[in-house]
Amino acid sequence: MPMVFRFRMLSDENDRFVRDYEVRGDTTLLEFHRFILESLEYEECMASFFTADRLWNRQREFTLMDMGSDEGAPEPMEKVTLEQIVHRRHDRLIYLFDLFGDRAYYLELTEICDAEPEAGYPREIYALAEAPDQYDPSKIQTDEEDEESIFDEMMGDFREFEGDDNYDDE
Repeated sequence: MPMVFRFRMLSDENDRFVRDYEVRGDTTLLEFHRFILESLEYEECMASFFTADRLWNRQREFTLMDMGSDEGAPEPMEKVTLEQIVHRRHDRLIYLFDLFGDRAYYLELTEICDAEPEAGYPREIYALAEAPDQYDPSKIQTDEEDEESIFDEMMGDFREFEGDDNYDDE
């Protein structure tokens, strides 16, 4: 029976963002890339996966395009499966989805289990908060986007004095 890898994906742009995915071990990185794009409702883009150490330092790179067979060249995503690069809990991957902006998601293997016979993989099993905007990192989407902050609410009474240099304390 094939093994299933459960990953937790986080973003450094939105502290509330979390995705948990279950993916069969024989899934290629290219298939995983396409699934992530679909899950986040992103458009097709240039991307890379990296293996990472415990401190999230990038190690081996896997790219969409075949860069050749030179020593040290990144391997193509279509030729590498998850079970070839991920072996135990807490192994880490970095999914770089914006090469020019150096924006990425951070994936950690949280569990390895047997596949459920009737389940379809890959699948999203948990989602919290909206994904950061694919193109504009300054657009942090939150569930409370229209709510005024508590600071703004409390300071609202004092706005009438803004810019009034004629106000005298005496």
